[in-house]
Amino acid sequence: MTTLIIGGTGTTGSRLASLLPDARVGTRKPVRDNHVRFDWDVPATFEHALDGIRNVYLIPPIGVVDPVPVVEALLARARLVRRVVLLSSSAVPESATGMGALPALVRALPEWAVLRPSWFMQNFTGEHQLAAGVRAGEIVTATGAGRVGFVDAADIATVAARALTDPLPHNTDHLITGPEALSYAEAAAIITEVTGKPVRHRSVSTAEMTERFAATLPRDFAALLARLDEDIRGGAEDRVTTTVPDVTGRPAGSFRDFVRQNS
Repeated sequence: MTTLIIGGTGTTGSRLASLLPDARVGTRKPVRDNHVRFDWDVPATFEHALDGIRNVYLIPPIGVVDPVPVVEALLARARLVRRVVLLSSSAVPESATGMGALPALVRALPEWAVLRPSWFMQNFTGEHQLAAGVRAGEIVTATGAGRVGFVDAADIATVAARALTDPLPHNTDHLITGPEALSYAEAAAIITEVTGKPVRHRSVSTAEMTERFAATLPRDFAALLARLDEDIRGGAEDRVTTTVPDVTGRPAGSFRDFVRQNS
C-alpha cells in the first residue's frame, strides 16, 4: 500500500479504489482491511494514514471555503510522499486563497497532477439535491440556458488512476469533460426520453438559488455554489475536451448512456 486515496468511499474515490485494489483507503469510518481512519477535521489522523505512502489522491475537505490551512498541514506531514493527484474542478479558477490556491501547493511537489473535471453526471442520482429534483420531476438551477460538459465519475477515476500509476508523472492540469455539453433543460429532456418519466428544468435567480442551497449548507458555501450556477449561465462550462480518451485510450461516457445505466 504505497497509495493513499483520501475520500476513498466517495464518488470518485470509491471508483478509484476499485481500479487500485492495493491502495490504502482514507475514510472517516474504516470498515475494511485496506481502510484507514482519515478525517480532515482531526489532523491527528494524518500521520498514521500517511505512514509509508508515496502517492496521494487528494480530495480537499468538502464544504470548506478555504481549505488551504488544513491541506498545508497534511502536506507538511507527507514526508515520504512524492506524487499527489489533486481533485479540483473546472469551475474553480486559480487564486491566492481558497480552493483556487490548492493547485499551487501540489505543483510544488516533484510529481503531480491537477484534475479539473466538469460537473459530475452522478449529481443527477443518489442523495444530491439535483437528484431529488429529478425524482420530483423538476430540476431547479440558476444556470439558465448555459451548457455543461457533464462527466462520469468513472472517467475521472480512470484518469486519476493513470496519473497516480503511470511511470512518468503527468505534471499537468487535466481539464476533464464528457463528450458533449448540455444545458440542464437538454439533460432533463434526455432523462425524460430514456426513463419515460417527465422531468423539466426551471431556472431561478442566483439569489433564490443561494436560499435553496442554504437550507442544507452553510450560507457562505451556499452562496459559492449559486455563483457557480451563475458562471454556467454565462458560458463558463460550455466546452468539451479530449482528456479522457487522450489519457485512458477510450471514449468518455455519454450522458445518455449514463442515464440508461442508472435508470
